[in-house]
Amino acid sequence: MNKKYKKATLLIVIVLMMGLIGYNFVNEKKAKSQDQKTTKQQINSTKENDSSKNKVQTVANNEKNREFKNVPLKYNNKSVPVIMYHSIDYEEGNELRVPKEKFREQMKYLKDNGYTTLTLEELYNFMYNNKPIPEKSVVLTFDDGYKDNYENAYPVLKEFAFKATVFIITNCIDKDKGFLTSAQLKEMDKNGVDIESHTLGHDKLSELPYDKQVETLKGSKDVLEKLLNRKVKYIGYPYGKSNSETVKAAKDTGYNMAFTTESGWSNKNQGIYTLNRVYISANHSIKEFERRISDSNYNISVSSNEKKVKVQ
Repeated sequence: MNKKYKKATLLIVIVLMMGLIGYNFVNEKKAKSQDQKTTKQQINSTKENDSSKNKVQTVANNEKNREFKNVPLKYNNKSVPVIMYHSIDYEEGNELRVPKEKFREQMKYLKDNGYTTLTLEELYNFMYNNKPIPEKSVVLTFDDGYKDNYENAYPVLKEFAFKATVFIITNCIDKDKGFLTSAQLKEMDKNGVDIESHTLGHDKLSELPYDKQVETLKGSKDVLEKLLNRKVKYIGYPYGKSNSETVKAAKDTGYNMAFTTESGWSNKNQGIYTLNRVYISANHSIKEFERRISDSNYNISVSSNEKKVKVQ
């Protein structure tokens, strides 16, 4: 092979190598640019997700820890009316069943007259931590967990953006057609109506030995915590019955506060595990409803007939 031919071949090889190097360089640069772009997008996406998550968390925290401003406040040297309902429906001769029209009239009264409905967490912080609440505060509670609480009461509570609590008999969930289902309970619990304990089987606690009281209190608490995926800290005693062992059992099983059916406004001096409530029946007019939530001494004039009513 002559020198001229060798020189030309070498030149071609050099040109090809230079081209290959340049091609690789360009591709590497593009790939690096794409990686940087992808990384930047991922970072921005993460920031957006974190921001969204923080926003949701902030809303949740604000909802849980409401600060009451621009209204007269009171502290825990005063009492609070904790209203006690059962069924929101009509049944002739059954005063525990408040017709839905009458219930809505009562809720409208609260709304029109500037009342604030508290969660039990807010009531607990008021009672135990002396966190101030509006002077015109009430707590709405429903015992047993009837399906009409979802069908008749829940729409009204949503209409007025009210907080409330249902004390549910857990053995009835998804088993008794007259009671709330697990799906309804979860929906309500996420939308302003807290679900709390009313024992496993509506047990008369004061007639049970301590170990059986612990069993029903803990059992219902476990069922609800698994269903709702949160802590359950409050209980309404069935029939309002309790004794010293009931209070001990409630403390030992992790409850923070408990309610009887004794007539009157709730006050810390009653003991945080034996709080009174304001009974509202189908027989009460709107004037009587107004009297019971505006006069802390209303129960002085409660008739003996009402005290004999078999409150469930």
